[in-house]
Amino acid sequence: MNLDRRLFEYLKRARWPFVLTIFFATMAAVSIILQALKLSTIVDRSFLNHQNLQMLLPVILVFVLITLGRFVFNWLSETFASITATKIKYSLRKDLLQHLNHLSPVLIDLEQSGEISNTANNGVEALDAYFRSYLPQVFKSALIPLTILIFVFPLDQISGIVFLFTAPVIPVFMVLIGQLAQSATQKQWKALSSMSAFLLDVIEGLTTLKILNRSQTLVKRIESISEAFRMRTMRVLRIAFLSALVLEMAATISTAIIAVEIGLRLLYAKMAFADAFFILILAPEFYQPMRLLGSSFHAGMEGFEAAKRMFEIFAIPEQEQAKKAAALKTTASVSIVFDQVHASYPNAQSEALKGVSFEILPGKKNVLVGKSGAGKSTVFNLLLKFLQPTAGTIRINGQSLAELPPESWYRWISWAPQKPYLFHDTIAQNIRLSKPDATDEEVVQACRMARLHDFIEQLPEQYNTIVGEQGARLSGGQAQRVALARAFLKDAPIILLDEPTSNLDPQLDAEVQEILKQFGSDKTQFVIAHRLNTVRQADYIIALADGQVADVGTYDELGQPGRYFADLQLQTEGGRL
Repeated sequence: MNLDRRLFEYLKRARWPFVLTIFFATMAAVSIILQALKLSTIVDRSFLNHQNLQMLLPVILVFVLITLGRFVFNWLSETFASITATKIKYSLRKDLLQHLNHLSPVLIDLEQSGEISNTANNGVEALDAYFRSYLPQVFKSALIPLTILIFVFPLDQISGIVFLFTAPVIPVFMVLIGQLAQSATQKQWKALSSMSAFLLDVIEGLTTLKILNRSQTLVKRIESISEAFRMRTMRVLRIAFLSALVLEMAATISTAIIAVEIGLRLLYAKMAFADAFFILILAPEFYQPMRLLGSSFHAGMEGFEAAKRMFEIFAIPEQEQAKKAAALKTTASVSIVFDQVHASYPNAQSEALKGVSFEILPGKKNVLVGKSGAGKSTVFNLLLKFLQPTAGTIRINGQSLAELPPESWYRWISWAPQKPYLFHDTIAQNIRLSKPDATDEEVVQACRMARLHDFIEQLPEQYNTIVGEQGARLSGGQAQRVALARAFLKDAPIILLDEPTSNLDPQLDAEVQEILKQFGSDKTQFVIAHRLNTVRQADYIIALADGQVADVGTYDELGQPGRYFADLQLQTEGGRL
């Protein structure tokens, strides 16, 4: 029946609009019965008792008022159903966005952004039909026939029994066809989500595809995916039309049975005409709610399938908050210790870190090296609280990192990722992301330190130049220097750099290395290195291999630190790893 208790929890947030929806639907059902009663009375008195218009006028006026009342009650029921759906959609979308906002970027990265976007937009909108049409109709399909039976049974038990035994025919057919329809709808929704994710990836990489002259190769792929989705949609529509035919046929046959049994008894004078006509008028109305339930069942099925995906997203655990609100114990510098730390990613076959222990020395340039998959990014994800250790402890100045609230901890970190995200805004505003209240002079100074100021000065609008979404108007090296400028602007005691010079030429690489040397003993630098030049500048090197600490020490002590790289063979100042 496509009923989910988790969706009913959201129904509680719009309790009164939904209660009024059902109340006015019940009043409309009573109006239907009274309307049939007055109509049968009018026909009986006019044709059999030969009453004139003057004598029938009071009954006709009552009939007109009841008809108007039925229209008003139906309108009010639909209005409050729409209010119910709007409130629940707002609550669902708000909760979904808040939940996504509290998820770790690492966990979000495991999902497809296009598919999540489709769920948050089209998926929530698809629930409109579920709450506005299908769910109220479920209650109407129970209340309206039950109300009619209450009036029919005292009047004619035989007709009441026929109603009672023919009523389940329509729901049985609806369930049988609904199982087939649900499977088809589920495949259609998954196909839509996959197509949304694929198209978003194509659009994001369209510039690269055009540069490489590979955009046309995706045309046939898009045509194939679109055609497959069209076929799935047509299959769902075919089942919907088939179910409508079957339900109409079942309702027609059931109404015909009522008409035949009433007609036979009326023919042999076993039943009064007014009662027979009254029941005959109610027969189509008795089966109408169940027929409408069949059609609304298909309308709400897409929303139900979308809701399943929403609750899968809700099931993704949020970032753990600090067990107690503790402040970081500050000293002249900050030391970081990993003590037998284990870490793993959801659905991963093995651990990313297997009991690593090392110390990040305060006031030094600490460099982390290792081949791809060794666990370098996992170490950074743990420090950024994007991932929680499965075992072991990370201590900051002797204090457990788990005790520190993320908001408090992030104030102590300047972070420059290897692939920084730039927003469709000015260069100045993108740099101010790390310190929103920074003055223009502070922004300029940070850019000078990142060797970005001279480039900005050559732009027509200088610091007010729009960089485009994801820094579309900047090169990779320029975007990397914006990330460095953010880190310099924040001026935090802990600096996390994921190979800050990976997109820079050797000259700029050397310049940035000189800049990093300017940090005093109160700054703790922790750098993921892929270049030999970065490793040579290190005060302390931590080498990872297969999720474990393979070696620690200085460049001279390690001897051949290049063996911990992933065979990149990078040219740096005339030497190779």
